[in-house]
Amino acid sequence: MSKSPTVSSKPFGQLPDGAKVDLYTLANRHGTEARIMTYGGTITSLRTRDRAGELADIVLGFDELEPYLKGTPYFGALIGRYGNRIAKGLFTLDGKTYTLDTNGRQNHLHGGVEGFDKRVWSAQAFTDQTGAGVKLNLLSPDGDQGYPGNLRVTAVYTLTDDDRLIIDLRAVTDRPTLVNLTHHSYFNLAAEGDILNHRLTLNADRFTPVDSTMIPTGELRFVNDTPFDFRKPVAIGARIDDTRDEQIALGHGYDHNFVLNKKAGDALQQAARVVEPESGRVLEIWTEEPGIQFYTANFLNPTLCRGKTYSRRCAFCLEPQHYPDSPNQPDFPSTVLRPGEQYATRTVYKFGVE
Repeated sequence: MSKSPTVSSKPFGQLPDGAKVDLYTLANRHGTEARIMTYGGTITSLRTRDRAGELADIVLGFDELEPYLKGTPYFGALIGRYGNRIAKGLFTLDGKTYTLDTNGRQNHLHGGVEGFDKRVWSAQAFTDQTGAGVKLNLLSPDGDQGYPGNLRVTAVYTLTDDDRLIIDLRAVTDRPTLVNLTHHSYFNLAAEGDILNHRLTLNADRFTPVDSTMIPTGELRFVNDTPFDFRKPVAIGARIDDTRDEQIALGHGYDHNFVLNKKAGDALQQAARVVEPESGRVLEIWTEEPGIQFYTANFLNPTLCRGKTYSRRCAFCLEPQHYPDSPNQPDFPSTVLRPGEQYATRTVYKFGVE
């Protein structure tokens, strides 16, 4: 175990164009460890202790750069400029219509073909009274993937000695634009098998139903008497295949945004809690965002990594964010960022056992 938080780095390969990628390792005094590479701001590994004190990796990822370059379903990546979907890759801002990449069926997904998950970020390691961390920076130029404005983005990962991984995201622009950043780790608190017995609690009375292309209909539907009611702990697999609910059928399981219950005057609030009964691992997610996307890896193709096979429903994602398709849904919270404003949001992943 480390006596104090540490951060180290090493080369992790390079892109076909010669750009170099580094891997940063953050560790705290408990031995909790997060590895973050500069390609995509990606968490490649996250090791936490179980009830017996044994460390294991609880996220999907690879030990080499090459599989990421071949393409993954956003394993561990920073997502931008816009997490989730924008209908038909179109939005209108200040009277002008913009056309974005359509890389998710007929829609724009997770920032486009070359979103922030496929960029090399500049990095600076640090340690302070909070913990060990790495600060990442990226310039997204005007017109990037169709978005207006030069957007300067900062992402700070901090691992604390009380087993919190804090992600602070900031952005400024020189033209009105859209920003909806998020983090996209795939978690399995057992570190193996599927996630159907993980018990999930979501602080959400409502969710946003979707159409056949996974775009929100605009309705904020109450979770009462539906498979989407996680207000009390429920096994993820308990109702995941209840296709009598048309939303479960459309998503082939869970792939939906939940509307978080927000308390006035309390910016950082608990959105989710997940317990894995066998290992005893607990994950809490605290966020300033109004929503959280819950996805159960319904379309994950079998992939061999670290001696294990990553298969369908072997992990879950909980992505704090604004609602999908907000630019085309005037009743949803706005994702517009204007010059002179700062986009700022914090998410905290807190690890423990019970």
